[in-house]
Amino acid sequence: MALELLYFAWVRERVGTPHELVEPPEDVADVAGLVAWLSGRSAGHAAAFAEPGKLRAAVDQKFVGMEAPIAGAREVALFPPVTGG
Repeated sequence: MALELLYFAWVRERVGTPHELVEPPEDVADVAGLVAWLSGRSAGHAAAFAEPGKLRAAVDQKFVGMEAPIAGAREVALFPPVTGG
């Protein structure tokens, strides 16, 4: 399954690209598993995903928890917590 990944803020800076198209292995079933798998792709990915508890995610443009399934998804966005003022 091809999956488009979107990266924002310091996640994008550490990975080194704003987006990429990946095909995770079949055993990657949720956002947490995706993050764990991605962390092994490069040193930049490892730096971006070293502390997964500091990440937020959206699957097909809907905010989700790290336990959210990715089966059938077309897009996953990963970003730091959003703050505003």
